[in-house]
Amino acid sequence: MVELMENKKSQVLNLERVQALETWLKTTNTKLTQVNGQRRYGGPPEVWDGPTPGARCEVFISQIPRDAYEDLLIPLFSSVGPLWEFRLMMNFSGQNRGFAYAKYSSSGVAADAIRLLHGHMLEPGFRLSVHRSTEKRHLCIEDLPATTRQEDLLQVLRVLAEGVERVSLKAGAGIEGVSAIVAFLSHHTASMAKKMLVEAFKKQFALTVSIKWQSSVNSSSDEPLPPQKSSMSLLASPLRPLHHILSSPPPSVLPPRLARHPSIPPGFCRAVGGPAVSRHSPCSSTFSSEGGHLVSAAAPVMLLQKVCEATGVGQPLYEMYCSHAGPDGYLYFIYKVCIPGITVPFKGLVMILPGPTPTSTLEEARQAAAQQVLQRVHGNQLSH
Repeated sequence: MVELMENKKSQVLNLERVQALETWLKTTNTKLTQVNGQRRYGGPPEVWDGPTPGARCEVFISQIPRDAYEDLLIPLFSSVGPLWEFRLMMNFSGQNRGFAYAKYSSSGVAADAIRLLHGHMLEPGFRLSVHRSTEKRHLCIEDLPATTRQEDLLQVLRVLAEGVERVSLKAGAGIEGVSAIVAFLSHHTASMAKKMLVEAFKKQFALTVSIKWQSSVNSSSDEPLPPQKSSMSLLASPLRPLHHILSSPPPSVLPPRLARHPSIPPGFCRAVGGPAVSRHSPCSSTFSSEGGHLVSAAAPVMLLQKVCEATGVGQPLYEMYCSHAGPDGYLYFIYKVCIPGITVPFKGLVMILPGPTPTSTLEEARQAAAQQVLQRVHGNQLSH
């Protein structure tokens, strides 16, 4: 019991560390951008004057104390060589997730970072683990129905996972099925999707698929496929069970300012309310040292509230249900968000890491649910 209490105590947000980060941001004029569960520096930074890094230039850093931030990590990893990008994985609660990625100008500098910083003691009891990042960002989804359409699968995947860029279809091993190569924005988003998509397809579509890393991808796989034959014409029929689990209002019941763009292609994804997600997430937050404080945009719950206020549809009401815990430690929450001025509630599934208390865990699940709802309405409403 004492050990459990100590573990919980260690997970509480350390306000002194947060204040130290604010001070560092002010004195160094460093800018951080938070999007999709990670806080990013650079990509490239403003002072970068070299080429874009190629392959094998990124290192993966783990065993990071949960209350350590960029004010400790960026100077340490910059001591090896200039950073093109540094990404610290974050929870909505303000703690880091214990791992990060640092990208350098060359594979040689990345190798130096591994040699010099692997095993470095950032604080007593915490030795960093630094290894070459695999940077794989392509997944192969097998055993999809033969009726799968590329554009509909892309829409569905963007509802279920973050960072989906492109989808390409190819004939599967069997006569009845097809496979899909899915390109993600980063290795992290691909890794998160790999952990949860098999279960999501099973629970929400009553469909068993297999997912593996695609180690080598031909350049042609990143190009759009030509129009598909009629035999590949419909994703909706085998995946119809999702209709009553992940549903959102059709365009006819949305207020005019929230109506979907008419260019969204028809298909199953429209039935579940999954418009293509912008590369710029609606819940992005920009951190800077302005005024000596950590400045950020509103959290997803606040952003959704502001959108609803602006359109006069009433305040969102959240219903959250913890479905189960995955073997990787993530908690899966089923949510329903009811907005009085919209006749059909938004429903879906989110996965989060548990927080230090039940209250903080529930709040993080609400934030993740609000983020998904925001991604289903017109992104331009968040431009202010």
